[in-house]
Amino acid sequence: MATEVLWYLIPREGHYPWEPEGRRPVDLGYLQHLAATVERLGYTGALLATDQYDVWTLGSALAAATGPGFQPLLAVHPGLVSPTLLAKMALSFEHLHGPGRLRFNVVNGSTNQLREYGLHVEHDDRYRLSAEYWSLVKRLTSGEVFDHEGEFYQLKNAGASLRDLPPLREGHIPLWFGGSSPAGIEVAAEHVDVYLTWGEPPHLLKEKLERVRERAAAHGRTLRLGLRLHLIVRDTEEQAWAAADRLLDVTSEATYARQLGGRTGEDGIGWQRQFRQHGGRVPARARELEAHPNLWPGMSLFRPGPGTAVVGSTEQVVERLREFQELGVDTFILSGNPLLEEAYRVAETVLPKLHP
Repeated sequence: MATEVLWYLIPREGHYPWEPEGRRPVDLGYLQHLAATVERLGYTGALLATDQYDVWTLGSALAAATGPGFQPLLAVHPGLVSPTLLAKMALSFEHLHGPGRLRFNVVNGSTNQLREYGLHVEHDDRYRLSAEYWSLVKRLTSGEVFDHEGEFYQLKNAGASLRDLPPLREGHIPLWFGGSSPAGIEVAAEHVDVYLTWGEPPHLLKEKLERVRERAAAHGRTLRLGLRLHLIVRDTEEQAWAAADRLLDVTSEATYARQLGGRTGEDGIGWQRQFRQHGGRVPARARELEAHPNLWPGMSLFRPGPGTAVVGSTEQVVERLREFQELGVDTFILSGNPLLEEAYRVAETVLPKLHP
């Protein structure tokens, strides 16, 4: 399968948007321009971050301003919206914006995060809920009407209210998902279409991807494999690492304290794997944390969520991406700051060499 590349889209935009002075004004027009640029440059869509905006509102606004080449990847937390309502939202989106555009990024979240929304389930329970949830959503979007008695959901005549919306030709919205715990990998193996992971040194990633393939095979399935990476790509390696150094220099002590001090209740295995790469240490120079040639876990020192960057010249960045391709990765979700300018840079320098 040909390599697919998506971009990242978030309302907080700028050279270092985690700081107020590094952020530029963003409105709906700017975001629609960014989405149209992503489509025009040849990316197949964008991951919409669960930042300050609801992704459904944002995704609909961007889909209305772009063509069929822009496929939004929308985050869904299983359990926060009923499976029947989510199916109705998905069918409505596909009917209004065109078939085959919508994709779901399954986010199981953390125990503390979900309690804010009134969902009280522990780590492994979240994955059992997720498995039941997506089984129901798939049946609903395929046009079934049924009763269901499960561990988390009891539905009566489910799907009857969706009869006026055409069912999906493929039966379900493609599911993209990342989970590093045994429970998360099992859900991925049985239910999702694209398994996502954060960037890690290849020897660690290889081990995880092999487990995912093994569990998928046990269910008689094969999965596509995707990788989420930030890129700091410049003409030379020296310029790229200087750009990474600048991110460390412009980040405030308050941001570092917030990012590193507020994660004591974090129970996500993927985040823990990322955190171990830098150990909560803020280096004097970025390259002190280089975990593998050109691989830098320092983005998670100041941006929300885990984050690994590939730092280097165009040739080095392409070499690292090809190294991940050799592990079976066929999908990349990339980003750079600012999102608009770096979408151009990556499209003009990296993508032509990634897709010869």
